Amino acid sequence: MATSTRKTTGTAKSKAAKPAAKAAAKPRTAAKAVAAKKPAQRTAPKNKAPEKIWLKNYPEGVPADIGPSPHNSIADVLTEACSTFSSKPAYTCMGKTLTYSEVEAMSAKLGGFFQSKGLQKGARVAIMMPNVLQYPITLMAILRAGYAVVNVNPLYTARELEHQLKDSGAEAIVVLENFATTLQAVAHKTDVKHVVVATMGDLMGLKGLLVNFVVRRVKKMVPNWSLPGHTAFNDAIDMGAGVRLKPVETTPDDVAFLQYTGGTTGVSKGATLLHRNVLANIQQNDLWVQPIFNAKGKPDDLTYVCALPLYHIFALTVNALMGMQQGAHNLLIPNPRDIPGFVKELEKYKFHVFPGLNTLYNGLMNNDDFHKLNFSNMMLTLGGGMAVQAAVADRWQKLTGVAIHEGYGLSETSPVATSNRFDVAEYSGTIGLPIPSTELVIRDENGKNLPVGEAGEICIRGPQVMAGYWQRPDETANVMTEDGYFKSGDVGVMDERGYFKIVDRKKDMILVSGFNVFPTEIEDVVAMHPGVLEAAAVGVPDDHSGEAVKLFVVKKDPNMTEDSLAQHCKDNLTGYKRPKHIEFRDELPKTNVGKILRRALRE
Repeated sequence: MATSTRKTTGTAKSKAAKPAAKAAAKPRTAAKAVAAKKPAQRTAPKNKAPEKIWLKNYPEGVPADIGPSPHNSIADVLTEACSTFSSKPAYTCMGKTLTYSEVEAMSAKLGGFFQSKGLQKGARVAIMMPNVLQYPITLMAILRAGYAVVNVNPLYTARELEHQLKDSGAEAIVVLENFATTLQAVAHKTDVKHVVVATMGDLMGLKGLLVNFVVRRVKKMVPNWSLPGHTAFNDAIDMGAGVRLKPVETTPDDVAFLQYTGGTTGVSKGATLLHRNVLANIQQNDLWVQPIFNAKGKPDDLTYVCALPLYHIFALTVNALMGMQQGAHNLLIPNPRDIPGFVKELEKYKFHVFPGLNTLYNGLMNNDDFHKLNFSNMMLTLGGGMAVQAAVADRWQKLTGVAIHEGYGLSETSPVATSNRFDVAEYSGTIGLPIPSTELVIRDENGKNLPVGEAGEICIRGPQVMAGYWQRPDETANVMTEDGYFKSGDVGVMDERGYFKIVDRKKDMILVSGFNVFPTEIEDVVAMHPGVLEAAAVGVPDDHSGEAVKLFVVKKDPNMTEDSLAQHCKDNLTGYKRPKHIEFRDELPKTNVGKILRRALRE
């Protein structure tokens, strides 16, 4: 839902490439970061501006471009929403509902608490929580206080968490106690000085005491932890009540999020999303959704299902940000893998907008009670994060009467770049059209634009494209072209209507339930096992997660077992990155220079 713009993120000023504090170097702009390493081997061919043939298939009333944002920051959007919709429900989790005014008040207090700790404007503050009520409060508090949000997957291992905290330079973190033991293992190795620990029952009054007892003692979901000097979440709110949140002059070019991703290659990197990047994507998405509201009427009690984790860029922008901007009520689902529990929550509410993944929809339809739900209020189902399978889309539409509308985007694009029309009541099998102010081109290996119908790399230009990778100008230069396009690493094709379709992946990335998994990381971890001589990881089809990791291993120690290797992976990798299949071989296929041929293993 982005448009093409001449002031692209590849050349805009930003703090994205600011060196670490330890380097004591002057901040550099994103433009300088990109210029730091221009490909020297060849000059990209000059391409004509793409013909925007997709515009002829836009829904009526949707403009080709977005206008300037009326806001300077995401915090402005959220505080305005809290004022406009003050008495309406904003978030519900486990039966507890917070209104917009309550979210605003608590976020002001928590923001004041952080400011009282001496954190300066631009400081990075991490959030390590699933979908609980404390998440949107913390998100809003960080942004209102003038800081940048570092979203952390709470299921990260200690090794993964250490990398992200050190790379981002996070000075504070809010963590749910269920995951505090992971932070305990690495906090002393990072720049984190302030730790706020939340519990599941924090905001639930007397019911919260029971919730915490069940979580801790009955379900035993909270491993023992010790974080000396930490502050309890409710205490931080109370302490902040006595501290006035100081107004911060946040500009569109300030950093809003460091959204960590493998990008198109290698180790996890922080996609630097400026306020203007995310503001643009909120505008783009809002314009794109209007036709369905125009056709069916926007409900006064507009309700979003929020089952995708808010630390993931898809739910972050669509649920937490655009949802609040629209005055929507978000139903937070802390553990969508608990399908029976998820369905019980859905039974209690009317819901209108349902963002999700192919695997989530498939899992729900395999539950008998889900088939008994009332879908008469549902207006829109959004598919993202991974490819929607035609069989799943067909079953979903027959059951619910609503088509799955697939879109496409990345952490680097805030995230949405293309989407199918919401006013067309059928699954298209494509990723749709570029949204307003967004240009997509298909290019060959030499950077030349390819004609309609030919497959090549999808390249994206628009105001939602990131400023660059945090403190990685070389990596930024590798993915940003001289004319301001982001090279996605995905191979696609455009048809004569302007609809795009992904046909392959340029890199060896594995996509597990919408999360990027990079073989190099898996192989590096496996190589740490003393019994491994060589290893290669590839993606294989999986009915549940779209793809799964398969590991091929040559043993150094003939007595090494599959169980010992699986345990090693469990200790060092988040669940979705762990190999689902392990195969031992006497040797691995290689090129004549010794590079392991992953493609041969996949085949």
